[in-house]
Amino acid sequence: MVSLEIDHPEMNNSNKKVIVGMSGGVDSSIAAHLLVQEGYDVEGLFMKNWEEDDGSEYCTAQQDLEDAEKVCNILGIKLNIANFSAEYWENVFELFLRDYQIGRTPNPDILCNREIKFQQFLKYAETLGADKIATGHYISRVENDTGIHFCKALDNSKDQTYFLQAVPRDRLERCIFPLGGLLKTTVRSLAKQLKLGNDNKKDSTGICFIGERRFSDFISRYIPNEKGLIKDTEGRTLGEHLGLHFYTLGQRQGLKIGGVSNRPELPWYVAEKKLETNELVATQNEDCLKSKWLIASDVNWLEEINFPVSLSAKIRYRQKDQKCTIRPCCNKKISVEFEDAQTAITPGQYVAFYDQKTLIGGGYIEGSGPSLSNSALSDKLLER
Repeated sequence: MVSLEIDHPEMNNSNKKVIVGMSGGVDSSIAAHLLVQEGYDVEGLFMKNWEEDDGSEYCTAQQDLEDAEKVCNILGIKLNIANFSAEYWENVFELFLRDYQIGRTPNPDILCNREIKFQQFLKYAETLGADKIATGHYISRVENDTGIHFCKALDNSKDQTYFLQAVPRDRLERCIFPLGGLLKTTVRSLAKQLKLGNDNKKDSTGICFIGERRFSDFISRYIPNEKGLIKDTEGRTLGEHLGLHFYTLGQRQGLKIGGVSNRPELPWYVAEKKLETNELVATQNEDCLKSKWLIASDVNWLEEINFPVSLSAKIRYRQKDQKCTIRPCCNKKISVEFEDAQTAITPGQYVAFYDQKTLIGGGYIEGSGPSLSNSALSDKLLER
Protein backbone atom coordinates (compact mmCIF):
# COMPACT_ATOMS: atom_id res chain seq x y z
CA MET A 1 0.00 0.00 0.00
CA VAL A 2 2.76 2.45 0.96
CA SER A 3 6.47 2.43 0.24
CA LEU A 4 8.39 3.16 3.43
CA GLU A 5 10.28 6.42 3.58
CA ILE A 6 12.13 8.04 6.45
CA ASP A 7 10.21 10.93 7.95
CA HIS A 8 12.15 14.23 7.89
CA PRO A 9 10.50 17.36 9.33
CA GLU A 10 10.43 20.14 6.77
CA MET A 11 12.92 23.01 7.09
CA ASN A 12 12.25 26.68 8.01
CA ASN A 13 10.40 25.60 11.12
CA SER A 14 11.32 28.39 13.54
CA ASN A 15 7.72 29.61 13.66
CA LYS A 16 6.35 26.12 14.35
CA LYS A 17 6.05 25.16 18.00
CA VAL A 18 6.44 21.51 18.94
CA ILE A 19 5.94 20.10 22.44
CA VAL A 20 7.92 16.91 23.03
CA GLY A 21 6.81 14.33 25.58
CA MET A 22 9.92 14.05 27.80
CA SER A 23 10.25 10.94 29.97
CA GLY A 24 13.86 11.36 31.03
CA GLY A 25 14.82 8.48 28.79
CA VAL A 26 17.18 8.43 25.83
CA ASP A 27 14.49 8.16 23.12
CA SER A 28 12.49 11.29 24.00
CA SER A 29 15.75 13.16 24.64
CA ILE A 30 17.10 12.50 21.15
CA ALA A 31 13.68 13.21 19.62
CA ALA A 32 13.84 16.67 21.22
CA HIS A 33 17.43 17.18 20.07
CA LEU A 34 16.61 16.32 16.46
CA LEU A 35 13.67 18.75 16.41
CA VAL A 36 15.89 21.52 17.79
CA GLN A 37 18.39 20.73 15.02
CA GLU A 38 15.58 21.00 12.47
CA GLY A 39 14.87 24.53 13.66
CA TYR A 40 11.55 24.02 15.45
CA ASP A 41 10.51 26.08 18.45
CA VAL A 42 10.76 23.20 20.92
CA GLU A 43 9.53 22.78 24.47
CA GLY A 44 9.32 19.62 26.57
CA LEU A 45 6.48 18.25 28.68
CA PHE A 46 6.99 15.82 31.53
CA MET A 47 3.81 13.88 32.30
CA LYS A 48 3.15 12.49 35.74
CA ASN A 49 0.58 9.75 35.24
CA TRP A 50 0.66 7.82 38.50
CA GLU A 51 0.35 8.92 42.12
CA GLU A 52 2.29 6.48 44.29
CA ASP A 53 0.64 6.62 47.70
CA ASP A 54 2.90 4.30 49.67
CA GLY A 55 6.29 5.97 49.36
CA SER A 56 7.37 3.02 47.27
CA GLU A 57 10.92 2.71 46.04
CA TYR A 58 9.47 1.29 42.82
CA CYS A 59 8.21 4.64 41.57
CA THR A 60 10.90 6.28 39.42
CA ALA A 61 8.96 9.46 38.58
CA GLN A 62 11.21 11.79 40.60
CA GLN A 63 14.42 10.45 39.06
CA ASP A 64 12.86 10.54 35.59
CA LEU A 65 11.86 14.19 36.14
CA GLU A 66 15.39 15.08 37.21
CA ASP A 67 16.78 13.35 34.11
CA ALA A 68 14.31 15.24 31.88
CA GLU A 69 15.25 18.56 33.50
CA LYS A 70 18.95 17.86 32.93
CA VAL A 71 18.39 17.03 29.26
CA CYS A 72 16.25 20.12 28.64
CA ASN A 73 18.88 22.32 30.27
CA ILE A 74 21.56 20.88 27.98
CA LEU A 75 19.35 21.31 24.91
CA GLY A 76 18.34 24.82 25.97
CA ILE A 77 14.60 24.20 25.93
CA LYS A 78 11.86 24.81 28.48
CA LEU A 79 10.40 21.86 30.38
CA ASN A 80 6.72 22.00 31.32
CA ILE A 81 5.23 19.61 33.87
CA ALA A 82 1.67 18.25 33.88
CA ASN A 83 -0.10 15.82 36.20
CA PHE A 84 -2.49 13.48 34.39
CA SER A 85 -2.78 10.94 37.21
CA ALA A 86 -6.53 11.49 37.69
CA GLU A 87 -7.18 10.96 33.96
CA TYR A 88 -4.88 7.94 33.98
CA TRP A 89 -6.73 6.38 36.90
CA GLU A 90 -10.15 6.87 35.31
CA ASN A 91 -9.37 6.06 31.69
CA VAL A 92 -6.58 3.48 31.99
CA PHE A 93 -6.22 1.95 35.44
CA GLU A 94 -9.92 1.38 36.15
CA LEU A 95 -10.26 -0.43 32.80
CA PHE A 96 -7.12 -2.41 33.65
CA LEU A 97 -8.73 -3.60 36.90
CA ARG A 98 -12.07 -4.30 35.22
CA ASP A 99 -10.48 -6.61 32.66
CA TYR A 100 -8.65 -8.60 35.33
CA GLN A 101 -11.87 -8.92 37.33
CA ILE A 102 -13.69 -10.46 34.35
CA GLY A 103 -10.90 -12.92 33.59
CA ARG A 104 -9.07 -11.03 30.86
CA THR A 105 -5.46 -9.89 30.51
CA PRO A 106 -5.35 -6.15 29.69
CA ASN A 107 -2.72 -4.08 27.91
CA PRO A 108 -2.48 -0.72 29.73
CA ASP A 109 0.29 0.57 27.44
CA ILE A 110 -2.10 0.71 24.48
CA LEU A 111 -4.74 2.46 26.58
CA CYS A 112 -2.15 4.91 27.92
CA ASN A 113 -1.18 5.92 24.40
CA ARG A 114 -4.80 6.37 23.32
CA GLU A 115 -6.11 8.11 26.44
CA ILE A 116 -3.09 9.99 27.83
CA LYS A 117 -0.12 10.45 25.48
CA PHE A 118 -2.21 11.17 22.40
CA GLN A 119 -5.21 12.78 24.07
CA GLN A 120 -4.48 14.53 27.37
CA PHE A 121 -0.96 15.42 26.23
CA LEU A 122 -2.26 16.75 22.93
CA LYS A 123 -4.92 18.87 24.64
CA TYR A 124 -2.38 20.27 27.10
CA ALA A 125 0.11 21.02 24.32
CA GLU A 126 -2.57 23.05 22.55
CA THR A 127 -2.90 25.28 25.64
CA LEU A 128 0.85 25.91 25.31
CA GLY A 129 0.37 27.08 21.73
CA ALA A 130 1.74 23.96 20.06
CA ASP A 131 1.35 23.34 16.34
CA LYS A 132 2.33 19.69 16.82
CA ILE A 133 3.47 17.27 19.49
CA ALA A 134 6.34 14.79 19.25
CA THR A 135 7.33 11.61 21.04
CA GLY A 136 10.24 9.19 21.11
CA HIS A 137 8.19 6.29 19.72
CA TYR A 138 9.83 4.17 17.04
CA ILE A 139 7.33 4.62 14.22
CA SER A 140 7.66 6.23 10.79
CA ARG A 141 5.25 8.90 9.60
CA VAL A 142 5.24 8.78 5.81
CA GLU A 143 3.80 11.56 3.65
CA ASN A 144 3.45 11.00 -0.10
CA ASP A 145 0.99 11.62 -2.90
CA THR A 146 -1.52 9.21 -1.31
CA GLY A 147 -1.55 11.06 2.01
CA ILE A 148 -0.16 10.47 5.49
CA HIS A 149 0.60 6.92 6.59
CA PHE A 150 2.02 5.39 9.76
CA CYS A 151 4.59 2.68 9.16
CA LYS A 152 6.96 0.38 10.96
CA ALA A 153 10.23 1.90 12.15
CA LEU A 154 13.57 1.22 10.51
CA ASP A 155 14.69 -0.61 13.66
CA ASN A 156 12.53 -3.74 13.59
CA SER A 157 13.59 -4.73 17.09
CA LYS A 158 12.23 -1.45 18.52
CA ASP A 159 9.22 -0.83 16.27
CA GLN A 160 6.29 0.41 18.40
CA THR A 161 3.46 0.60 15.88
CA TYR A 162 1.68 -2.20 17.77
CA PHE A 163 1.26 0.11 20.78
CA LEU A 164 -0.18 2.98 18.70
CA GLN A 165 -2.84 0.96 16.85
CA ALA A 166 -5.72 2.29 19.00
CA VAL A 167 -4.88 5.99 18.62
CA PRO A 168 -7.35 7.72 16.26
CA ARG A 169 -5.86 8.87 13.01
CA ASP A 170 -6.56 12.58 13.54
CA ARG A 171 -4.43 12.54 16.70
CA LEU A 172 -1.51 10.69 15.09
CA GLU A 173 -1.53 13.25 12.29
CA ARG A 174 -0.73 15.94 14.86
CA CYS A 175 2.44 14.14 15.94
CA ILE A 176 6.03 14.03 14.68
CA PHE A 177 8.07 10.84 15.20
CA PRO A 178 11.75 11.79 14.77
CA LEU A 179 13.11 8.32 15.57
CA GLY A 180 11.30 6.38 12.86
CA GLY A 181 14.34 6.25 10.61
CA LEU A 182 16.98 5.59 13.29
CA LEU A 183 18.43 2.51 14.94
CA LYS A 184 18.40 2.37 18.72
CA THR A 185 22.20 2.04 18.71
CA THR A 186 22.40 5.33 16.80
CA VAL A 187 20.10 7.00 19.32
CA ARG A 188 22.26 5.90 22.25
CA SER A 189 25.40 6.98 20.41
CA LEU A 190 23.95 10.46 19.81
CA ALA A 191 23.02 10.78 23.48
CA LYS A 192 26.58 9.85 24.46
CA GLN A 193 28.07 12.40 22.06
CA LEU A 194 25.79 15.11 23.46
CA LYS A 195 26.69 14.08 27.04
CA LEU A 196 23.03 13.90 28.06
CA GLY A 197 23.83 11.46 30.85
CA ASN A 198 21.15 8.93 29.92
CA ASP A 199 22.76 7.06 27.02
CA ASN A 200 23.02 3.92 29.15
CA LYS A 201 19.67 4.32 30.92
CA LYS A 202 17.64 1.12 30.76
CA ASP A 203 14.53 1.05 28.59
CA SER A 204 11.34 0.98 30.60
CA THR A 205 9.77 -2.49 30.56
CA GLY A 206 6.65 -4.05 32.01
CA ILE A 207 3.67 -2.11 33.30
CA CYS A 208 4.72 1.42 34.23
CA PHE A 209 2.78 1.77 37.48
CA ILE A 210 3.94 -1.61 38.81
CA GLY A 211 7.64 -1.03 38.20
CA GLU A 212 10.02 -3.70 39.44
CA ARG A 213 7.79 -5.02 42.23
CA ARG A 214 6.05 -8.39 42.02
CA PHE A 215 2.78 -8.24 40.09
CA SER A 216 1.03 -10.41 42.69
CA ASP A 217 1.92 -7.99 45.50
CA PHE A 218 0.66 -5.00 43.54
CA ILE A 219 -2.59 -6.39 42.14
CA SER A 220 -3.60 -7.83 45.52
CA ARG A 221 -4.00 -4.26 46.78
CA TYR A 222 -6.93 -3.80 44.39
CA ILE A 223 -8.40 -7.25 43.66
CA PRO A 224 -9.00 -9.74 46.50
CA ASN A 225 -7.27 -13.08 46.11
CA GLU A 226 -9.82 -15.87 45.82
CA LYS A 227 -8.20 -19.27 45.73
CA GLY A 228 -9.76 -22.06 43.69
CA LEU A 229 -9.12 -25.39 42.04
CA ILE A 230 -6.89 -26.13 39.07
CA LYS A 231 -8.45 -28.85 36.93
CA ASP A 232 -7.53 -30.58 33.70
CA THR A 233 -9.75 -30.55 30.62
CA GLU A 234 -11.54 -33.70 31.89
CA GLY A 235 -12.42 -32.02 35.20
CA ARG A 236 -9.86 -33.84 37.39
CA THR A 237 -8.32 -31.73 40.16
CA LEU A 238 -4.60 -30.96 39.77
CA GLY A 239 -4.00 -28.40 42.48
CA GLU A 240 -4.99 -24.98 43.76
CA HIS A 241 -4.64 -21.52 42.16
CA LEU A 242 -4.09 -18.25 44.04
CA GLY A 243 -6.72 -16.23 42.16
CA LEU A 244 -7.72 -16.24 38.49
CA HIS A 245 -6.37 -12.71 37.91
CA PHE A 246 -2.82 -13.99 38.43
CA TYR A 247 -2.94 -16.16 35.31
CA THR A 248 -3.18 -15.68 31.56
CA LEU A 249 -3.97 -18.04 28.69
CA GLY A 250 -0.95 -20.06 27.58
CA GLN A 251 0.94 -19.39 30.81
CA ARG A 252 3.38 -22.13 31.70
CA GLN A 253 5.30 -20.81 34.70
CA GLY A 254 3.87 -20.54 38.20
CA LEU A 255 1.15 -23.20 38.04
CA LYS A 256 2.94 -25.33 40.64
CA ILE A 257 1.44 -28.57 39.38
CA GLY A 258 3.66 -31.39 40.61
CA GLY A 259 3.99 -34.85 39.21
CA VAL A 260 0.55 -36.20 38.31
CA SER A 261 0.06 -39.98 38.25
CA ASN A 262 -0.57 -41.55 34.86
CA ARG A 263 0.43 -38.31 33.12
CA PRO A 264 3.52 -37.72 30.97
CA GLU A 265 6.35 -35.51 32.23
CA LEU A 266 5.26 -32.59 30.06
CA PRO A 267 4.65 -28.94 30.97
CA TRP A 268 1.17 -27.73 31.92
CA TYR A 269 -0.39 -24.61 30.36
CA VAL A 270 -3.34 -22.43 31.30
CA ALA A 271 -6.12 -23.33 28.85
CA GLU A 272 -9.14 -21.54 30.33
CA LYS A 273 -10.33 -19.42 33.25
CA LYS A 274 -13.85 -20.25 34.48
CA LEU A 275 -15.17 -17.29 36.43
CA GLU A 276 -18.51 -18.89 37.30
CA THR A 277 -16.83 -21.72 39.22
CA ASN A 278 -13.51 -19.97 39.97
CA GLU A 279 -11.63 -22.79 38.27
CA LEU A 280 -8.40 -22.68 36.31
CA VAL A 281 -8.23 -25.25 33.52
CA ALA A 282 -4.78 -26.58 32.60
CA THR A 283 -3.63 -28.80 29.76
CA GLN A 284 -0.53 -30.58 28.52
CA ASN A 285 -1.84 -30.52 24.97
CA GLU A 286 -0.52 -27.38 23.29
CA ASP A 287 -3.00 -27.85 20.44
CA CYS A 288 -5.74 -26.89 22.91
CA LEU A 289 -4.23 -23.39 22.95
CA LYS A 290 -4.44 -22.89 19.19
CA SER A 291 -7.12 -20.82 17.46
CA LYS A 292 -7.84 -20.07 13.82
CA TRP A 293 -9.96 -16.99 14.46
CA LEU A 294 -10.77 -14.17 16.85
CA ILE A 295 -13.49 -11.59 17.36
CA ALA A 296 -12.41 -7.99 17.97
CA SER A 297 -14.34 -4.92 19.07
CA ASP A 298 -13.55 -1.20 19.46
CA VAL A 299 -11.81 -1.32 16.08
CA ASN A 300 -9.71 1.67 15.02
CA TRP A 301 -8.93 2.04 11.31
CA LEU A 302 -6.04 4.25 10.19
CA GLU A 303 -6.51 3.50 6.49
CA GLU A 304 -9.57 3.02 4.29
CA ILE A 305 -10.41 -0.64 3.75
CA ASN A 306 -13.04 -2.67 1.92
CA PHE A 307 -14.35 -5.93 3.42
CA PRO A 308 -13.40 -8.68 3.21
CA VAL A 309 -9.76 -7.66 3.34
CA SER A 310 -6.59 -9.75 3.48
CA LEU A 311 -3.90 -8.28 5.73
CA SER A 312 -1.29 -9.36 8.24
CA ALA A 313 -1.83 -9.20 11.98
CA LYS A 314 -0.07 -9.37 15.34
CA ILE A 315 -1.84 -10.56 18.46
CA ARG A 316 1.08 -9.55 20.69
CA TYR A 317 4.13 -7.26 20.57
CA ARG A 318 7.19 -8.68 18.76
CA GLN A 319 5.17 -11.42 17.09
CA LYS A 320 5.91 -11.97 13.42
CA ASP A 321 3.17 -10.81 11.06
CA GLN A 322 0.48 -13.45 10.50
CA LYS A 323 -1.66 -13.61 7.35
CA CYS A 324 -5.37 -13.22 7.95
CA THR A 325 -8.73 -12.29 6.41
CA ILE A 326 -10.96 -9.74 8.12
CA ARG A 327 -14.73 -9.51 7.81
CA PRO A 328 -17.33 -7.28 9.46
CA CYS A 329 -19.62 -8.63 12.18
CA CYS A 330 -22.65 -7.32 14.03
CA ASN A 331 -22.32 -4.64 16.71
CA LYS A 332 -19.42 -3.05 14.79
CA LYS A 333 -17.14 -5.99 15.56
CA ILE A 334 -14.88 -7.86 13.15
CA SER A 335 -13.89 -11.48 12.70
CA VAL A 336 -10.25 -12.24 11.95
CA GLU A 337 -9.51 -15.63 10.40
CA PHE A 338 -5.84 -16.65 10.33
CA GLU A 339 -4.11 -18.67 7.66
CA ASP A 340 -2.16 -20.48 10.39
CA ALA A 341 -3.51 -21.31 13.84
CA GLN A 342 -2.35 -18.93 16.56
CA THR A 343 -1.31 -19.92 20.08
CA ALA A 344 -2.97 -18.41 23.17
CA ILE A 345 -5.03 -15.60 21.64
CA THR A 346 -5.82 -13.67 24.81
CA PRO A 347 -9.03 -11.71 25.52
CA GLY A 348 -8.19 -8.23 26.76
CA GLN A 349 -5.15 -7.91 24.50
CA TYR A 350 -5.13 -6.17 21.12
CA VAL A 351 -4.67 -7.27 17.52
CA ALA A 352 -2.85 -4.92 15.12
CA PHE A 353 -3.25 -5.03 11.33
CA TYR A 354 -0.63 -4.32 8.68
CA ASP A 355 -0.27 -4.08 4.93
CA GLN A 356 3.43 -4.90 4.66
CA LYS A 357 5.02 -2.07 6.70
CA THR A 358 1.94 0.15 6.97
CA LEU A 359 -0.13 0.10 10.16
CA ILE A 360 -3.75 -0.26 9.06
CA GLY A 361 -5.48 -0.34 12.46
CA GLY A 362 -6.31 -2.64 15.34
CA GLY A 363 -8.95 -3.85 17.75
CA TYR A 364 -9.64 -5.22 21.23
CA ILE A 365 -9.70 -9.03 21.39
CA GLU A 366 -13.01 -10.36 22.76
CA GLY A 367 -12.33 -14.06 22.29
CA SER A 368 -11.23 -16.78 19.90
CA GLY A 369 -11.81 -20.36 18.87
CA PRO A 370 -10.57 -23.29 16.75
CA SER A 371 -13.11 -22.84 13.94
CA LEU A 372 -15.23 -19.85 13.04
CA SER A 373 -18.01 -21.85 11.43
CA ASN A 374 -20.73 -23.50 13.56
CA SER A 375 -19.20 -22.13 16.74
CA ALA A 376 -21.39 -21.40 19.77
CA LEU A 377 -18.55 -19.30 21.18
CA SER A 378 -18.41 -17.04 18.13
CA ASP A 379 -22.20 -16.50 18.36
CA LYS A 380 -21.86 -15.60 22.05
CA LEU A 381 -19.06 -13.13 21.36
CA LEU A 382 -20.96 -11.45 18.54
CA GLU A 383 -24.07 -11.01 20.66
CA ARG A 384 -22.26 -9.07 23.40
